Amino acid sequence: MYLYQRLKDVREDADKKQEDIACILNITRQQYQLYECGKREMPMHHFVILAKYYNVSLDYLAGLIDTPRRLG
Repeated sequence: MYLYQRLKDVREDADKKQEDIACILNITRQQYQLYECGKREMPMHHFVILAKYYNVSLDYLAGLIDTPRRLG
């Protein structure tokens, strides 16, 4: 699975819009959209923020594993 698809999937599973996630990351919706469609690489600190927000491991968020592991 590609990274951008996992970002979209976890966002949709949480019933959030791109605008919601952009607000959490303190960026514009357009910037987040570029991450989600794979046109721009997301900084590591944004991955950490999203992993905490969604309560999933970084390896799941990055698409390295297919079964979500909860934090903590």
